[in-house]
Amino acid sequence: MDDLLARQRRRESSARTYPRRLPVALASGRGAVVTDTAGREYLDCLSGAGALALGHHHPIVVEALERTLRDAVPLSTLDLTTPVRDAFVEQLFGVLPAHLRDGCIQFCGPSGADAVEAAVKLVRTATGRDGMVAFAGGYHGMTHGALALTGDLGAKRALGSLGMDVQHLPFPTAVRCPFGVGGDVGAQLCARSVRALLEDDHSGVLPPAGVIVEPVQGEGGVHPMPPAFAAELRAATRRAGVPLIADEVQTGVGRAGALWASDALGLEPDVLVLSKAIGGGLPLAVVVYRRELDLWKPGAHAGTFRGNQLAMAAGEATLRYVVSEDLPARAATLGTRLMAALRASAGDDVAVADVRGAGLMVGVELVDPSVTDGDGVPVPDGDLAGRVQRSMLEGGVLAERGGRGDAVVRFLPPLVVSEAQVDTIASVFGTALRAARRAG
Repeated sequence: MDDLLARQRRRESSARTYPRRLPVALASGRGAVVTDTAGREYLDCLSGAGALALGHHHPIVVEALERTLRDAVPLSTLDLTTPVRDAFVEQLFGVLPAHLRDGCIQFCGPSGADAVEAAVKLVRTATGRDGMVAFAGGYHGMTHGALALTGDLGAKRALGSLGMDVQHLPFPTAVRCPFGVGGDVGAQLCARSVRALLEDDHSGVLPPAGVIVEPVQGEGGVHPMPPAFAAELRAATRRAGVPLIADEVQTGVGRAGALWASDALGLEPDVLVLSKAIGGGLPLAVVVYRRELDLWKPGAHAGTFRGNQLAMAAGEATLRYVVSEDLPARAATLGTRLMAALRASAGDDVAVADVRGAGLMVGVELVDPSVTDGDGVPVPDGDLAGRVQRSMLEGGVLAERGGRGDAVVRFLPPLVVSEAQVDTIASVFGTALRAARRAG
């Protein structure tokens, strides 16, 4: 075992995650490729969980960081303004969805989870209400409040009550529809559940402070929100006077084939939660929201590292480059190519239940066709997905898993990935799937 891996295993906590599935020690990276300490190269389909929109050491980002260091900009300024901060804010507001361009921004602690916490505090302050509505399968972070909003029970079982009144509603999915019907009908029924909770005075649920949703569920298994459901959700929250929060921590900055996935859906959220790629690969998180919600008091949300100047410089450069090079459209095209290539590579293997995604946010759901649930749908096969992941690592591709039973193999390559690299990723997946099936 590599000395770095051995020391990590000995010294880091049992809460570590990625090294358990991907036992590599990384030494360098360039674009969509990383190299380990033994000199072996891998195509990176993790991208820092989507944080590296431009991949590793993109010249635009490197130049922005070097310039900031050369200019001796104070590296951490709390919420004191600087030219770097102003440039980031101006760049961001220049490309926000139109309905938020006269809104407000709050810099948070440098994680998506902290930005989610801020968004919840914002809507609770603005409405004077307590409860929240979230969706099954959603993922919003690992702090207490964000975890309360998250659908996955795995991280919750050891903790008991998380101290927030949250109602979880069904989210429309192509496989394992919560109503057992799928398609447009399943999406309509999910929308109906939203209307019933928000509009029925006998629903048993007090009017919530807000509704939070991901335009594409990521960790939950890569489930894009159907446009018709988005329209019903927005209409229902407006009628009920409930602020709608879009968690675009992972989908933002072009990942899902549009600069903002919620904008492409016409969701028009009242609050937009951003992190990951917004900092150009460095820690940064913000919430942007309609000005009429700006009712909290000074200091209502704070954090020592909300003035990360290197992240703002990298984020401004990344945003500018993503827009000028139209990388969201490129992500949409390459995502379609990747999904088609994955389907072709898998062939007619019955263990592949679905290949789905939006832009370069793609998932392949693997199942055990010999065992079905109560609706006759094959059950998730996390063991097979684990074998595929390990075989892909041997083939030179880093990929993650998520979704029900950890049975969805996830692909989040940088937006600068090449067509040839996309084809290689799909080819390695197909080879890994066949090897994993033989091994099983």
